[in-house]
Amino acid sequence: MVTVGEGLDRAVQGAFTRPVPKSAGAQMRYLVRQHQGSTRRVAELLGISRRTVERYVRNQIRKPRPELAERLEREVRTRWQPQVRARARQAAATTQGIMIDVRARFGYTAAPGSTDDARVRHLTLALPPHQAARLFQAQEAGAGEDRLRQVAAEALGEVYFRDNGRRAHGLEVELSDLLDVEFEL
Repeated sequence: MVTVGEGLDRAVQGAFTRPVPKSAGAQMRYLVRQHQGSTRRVAELLGISRRTVERYVRNQIRKPRPELAERLEREVRTRWQPQVRARARQAAATTQGIMIDVRARFGYTAAPGSTDDARVRHLTLALPPHQAARLFQAQEAGAGEDRLRQVAAEALGEVYFRDNGRRAHGLEVELSDLLDVEFEL
């Protein structure tokens, strides 16, 4: 299951202009450059010894253990092409908006006489720039997954369920069971 935060990260990574380094040595060299040549900081970041970092940098070790390979890949991806990442977020938040494809259980708080039973829906729609900006701002502020889901639910409530204020006034949407979510810039 993909979280909202991971989905936003994947969408931004789709804007990368160059491939992420593949080999462990190239990834380690990149991290060392990002930390001003400090093998100590990279070792602390990855939870390995400084000597091990140095051996990866010199290609004396080529194949990391699976858990180290995963941490290494994740750390490189989070730091790769920060300016491209920032431009993509800025474009989504100001002019383009963001596409969301979500399969989840939606519940409502609605007027008496209407159904508020939660049910699974599959929605694919374009969120306007101001909603994309809210999602990215919450993510950058360090919001947890629950808060990101709440912001996404509010965006979906406004755009899809309330049709930008044209119907279902007062309807509050709750995103309870997230089965799958994907974003695209």
